[in-house]
Parts: sequence; C-alpha cells; structure tokens
Amino acid sequence: MCKPRRDDRRGTGKDPSVRAAFAAIPATQRGIILFLMAMFFFAAMDVVAKSLMARHEPFMVVWARYASQTFWTLLILSPRLRRLFRTRHLGLQLLRSAFLFSATFCFFTAIKFMKLAEAVAIFEVAPLMITILSVVVLKELVGMRRWFGVLIGLLGALIIIRPGTDVFSVYSLFPIGAAFCFAAYSISTRFLSSDEPPVTSFLYTTLIGTVVASVLVPNFWSMPDTRDLAVMATFGVLGGIGHFILIVAFTIAPASVLAPYSYFGLVLSAFWGYFIFNEVPDFWTWVGALVIVGAGLYVWHRENTTR
Repeated sequence: MCKPRRDDRRGTGKDPSVRAAFAAIPATQRGIILFLMAMFFFAAMDVVAKSLMARHEPFMVVWARYASQTFWTLLILSPRLRRLFRTRHLGLQLLRSAFLFSATFCFFTAIKFMKLAEAVAIFEVAPLMITILSVVVLKELVGMRRWFGVLIGLLGALIIIRPGTDVFSVYSLFPIGAAFCFAAYSISTRFLSSDEPPVTSFLYTTLIGTVVASVLVPNFWSMPDTRDLAVMATFGVLGGIGHFILIVAFTIAPASVLAPYSYFGLVLSAFWGYFIFNEVPDFWTWVGALVIVGAGLYVWHRENTTR
C-alpha cells in the first residue's frame, strides 16, 4: 500500500500550522488572547522578581530585568537593528521608556515589602489614572459618571492602604506611583502606536531602561550566587515577551476592549502569592480590590456607551 505524499494535502488550501489557525481568529479575539498571555508573563516576572528581592535590592533586580531583556533582544534582532532604530519621535520614545522604567522600579519596590496581591490590587487603579491623563493630556471629554467611577476606584485603593492606621506602610504608596507611571506610559504608547512599528518601540524601551539601570546599579550592587545569576540572566525575557505581546495586542484590538481583561493579573497574583509565598490577603484588601475592579469596569462601560 502506497503512503500518501505530503504534497497531497496542499491541494486543500488549508495551512495546518498554529500560526495560520491563530490568524483565522477575528482580530479583536486575537487581541484579547494576546493581552491575557501578556498578563501571564507579567505575573510570572513579578514572582521571579519578588523571589530575587529576598536577597537583593530592588534596583539590582530592575537592572537584571532590563539587562537580560536587552541582551536577548539585541541578539535576536541584530540583523535589523539599524532599520529598527529609525524613529520620528525620539523624544517621545525616551519619555515613554522613562515612564516604564519608573513604573518597574516602583512596583518591584512595592512587592519586596508587600504581599503580591496587595501591590497588584493597588496597581489596578492604573486604568482609572489613564482616564485622568486622557483628560489632561489628550483633552478628552469625561462626564460626571466616569469621574464618579474614578473617585470610587481611588477610594478602593485607600481601603487597601488605610492611611492613618497601624497597618499603613509608606511602601503601599509605591504601587500608586507605579500605576501613574504606567498610565503615562500607556498614553504615550497611544501616540506612537499608529506611527511606529511595535518592534521599534519595544527596542527603545528595553535599551533605554538598561542604560539608566546600569548607571544606577553600582550603588546597589550585591554579588549574586550561581543560581541567582542564572535567573537574572533570563527572567527579563518574561517581561520582554509580555511587553512585546502587549504592544501587538494594542495594535490589533481597541484599548477599550482590552481594558477589563487587565484584572486577570489580579487573579494570577493572588494565586501565585498564595501557592509560592504563602501570602493570604486580608479582608480589607479583598474589599478594596473589588471596589477598584468594579469602578474600573464601570468607567470602561461608560466609555463604551458614550461613544
């Protein structure tokens, strides 16, 4: 009995590859899938970062995150670097990269001293801050109902932070700073998304972060052992993959559609925090998180119904 030839399957016109199957999915659904994948990689990076910061300073871990990402990025993209470095918005690329670097430092500092789920829950005010900055920077019109949702979301953050009580820590302000910087990063990404290739924005982000971190890290250096050195050499790849997937997701699906799925990161952080670090968020953290998520979903709903 003769075996069928490989060429016999080509006449169907169907490509059995995973890439072709993914491309056949509607653009909005592809964007959602990619966005959820990005949240997974970010959560995994946060777990590794928190583990490293049990032995090293946050700046050291931030440097490792950017340096490892840059090394692998330059290695993979080396044949096309000259073309990819071309940008018509150098100033905005620098500013955007500075915002993300600041967000990374603030958030890594937070998870060193806080429970992972608590830090992520406070950070979830970022979509609300994007609404605020869209008014200030983009001059978008926001109605009273959306402003009400933003204020409720910020109240949720205060429920978790609880200023004036014995459980308050100054480190709980760092996720707020991270959320603000990430919101500013997101707004600047909106300007670039229609004018710059995703890989160009990604390349500037990682390279500039590495340069800044390399200047600052000597003051915070601690010699890693063999195990930590291996982890530091690779864990930036998690963040790199996450950010590149995120950029692609925003290019193929509207930000307003993807926004509610950012809360998937809160679920992941609670899961990893419990199973890896034996962290159990207290009652008020859950209350504040629900308030923040509810307010974020309400603001997202109003943004879509008023268009």
